[in-house]
Amino acid sequence: MNTSKITVFSRIILVLISGLFIFSLSFPMWQIELEAPQYPEGLILKLHADKIGGDVEIINGLNHYIGMKTLHTEDFIEFKILPYIMLFFGFMSLLMVFVAKRKGVLLLFVTFILFGILAGVDFYRWNYEYGHNLDPSAAIIVPGMAYQPPLIGYKQLLNFGAYSIPDIGGWMLITAGLLLGIILVKEFNLLKRFKKNKIALVLLSMGFMSSCGSTEPESIKLNVDQCSFCKMSISDGRFGAEIITKKGRVYKFDDVACLSNYVHENTIDAEKFYVHDYATENTLIPAETAYYINGTQISSPMRGNTAAFASEKIATDYMNKLDSKSITWNDVLNP
Repeated sequence: MNTSKITVFSRIILVLISGLFIFSLSFPMWQIELEAPQYPEGLILKLHADKIGGDVEIINGLNHYIGMKTLHTEDFIEFKILPYIMLFFGFMSLLMVFVAKRKGVLLLFVTFILFGILAGVDFYRWNYEYGHNLDPSAAIIVPGMAYQPPLIGYKQLLNFGAYSIPDIGGWMLITAGLLLGIILVKEFNLLKRFKKNKIALVLLSMGFMSSCGSTEPESIKLNVDQCSFCKMSISDGRFGAEIITKKGRVYKFDDVACLSNYVHENTIDAEKFYVHDYATENTLIPAETAYYINGTQISSPMRGNTAAFASEKIATDYMNKLDSKSITWNDVLNP
């Protein structure tokens, strides 16, 4: 038996991988979503392997005001060569079905990973140049402000929220890479090797857990960040609040009253709520476990008249000092 040959199962998977590479050309690879109050339905930039699609004209019009270069497919050499790269990986995957060598699949996987790294670096460079090389004579100039979209994930750009994620074609490529990895794990018996080293397996599990999506709060920059509801500058570090969505987008508020109003007026998929600790300047604490008091002597920016505390004892002390009453987090959300 030739141990360097891959199994029939792996060959079938390679046919599927080949199809994923080739048919990914029929779908957008990446998308950048832009959300703002004046565009409630959002704007979307679709990046195909061979062109830029989506709301390009509207986005170009907005870019003109802030001095960014307009986006045109013909300005990017990547759109000329990417289709050939995808076809290359598709046909190479199909070739491996007939070559059927483990080392050949390994070489294909490594080549694809290197391509992914180079593509990420190029995409970052592209975003950086467009976000930083601004026209000094633009109609809107904010000193020190750059408009570089995130490589992946969410980023606030003035009053726009930018969310960068793979599109259908991109997910097809990611799936192809994962399937190549599965073939290698199976053909090289990597699971058995990991099981022999329990310490390495534990460390790998810890690394995976630590890499999961973070819901840690993002510090509110006083007198810089703007309330997502009332659009006022957040200036008091005792009353601010924050929402982190399941997509990782962050909404900041100058008062829990604004947070409550925003939740009731918008459809929002919240993952985590945070509030400022009244007793500690500009310190965010989990909203669900905080202790709250409410009273007219608590003068918050938008008349929420509510203060939050990390400690029940401190909350009780302030409640007596400020002639207020204890309330729950549910009372805060539904006043």
